Amino acid sequence: MTSAIYTASIPVFKQMLGGLKVVLSKAEAHAADKKIDPNALLQARLFPDMFPLLRQVQVASDFAKSVSARLAGVEVPKIADTEVTFADLQARIDAVLAFLTGLDPAQFEEAATREIVTQAGTPKEKRFTGQSYLFNYGLPHFFFHTTTAYAILRHNGVEVGKKDYIGSY
Repeated sequence: MTSAIYTASIPVFKQMLGGLKVVLSKAEAHAADKKIDPNALLQARLFPDMFPLLRQVQVASDFAKSVSARLAGVEVPKIADTEVTFADLQARIDAVLAFLTGLDPAQFEEAATREIVTQAGTPKEKRFTGQSYLFNYGLPHFFFHTTTAYAILRHNGVEVGKKDYIGSY
């Protein structure tokens, strides 16, 4: 039997990252069609104190890989934040999707009760059970950043809709 934590995490991360790939593809095509410098979209933000699109995608992919790795009890893969183009962001998402696909559902059997410690040894250290980590921390942060990436592009005139955001399921 597949772990409920696996079912509530890996397929969801994969679906939403797939949607993010579609949204980014449409944004790149929009920039080309409208003769907009792609960097104008990549650096766009909803408000000056928020991350730009590029960083929103990096953080969303970071949450997908780090939450999944911790729940599976494996080392979090390191991906440098060196992306500067839409193609770079697509490659980053592809790397995270490959990592997620390589996780075995059996690795999640004890995930609900596994202790997850973030920022170990620092004043901001937080301790969770795996279930709390996924549902109260990981998924909300992941959805915030994927939604914000979508909203930045929609706000900037990219013709995307809810079906694009949600992806294939």
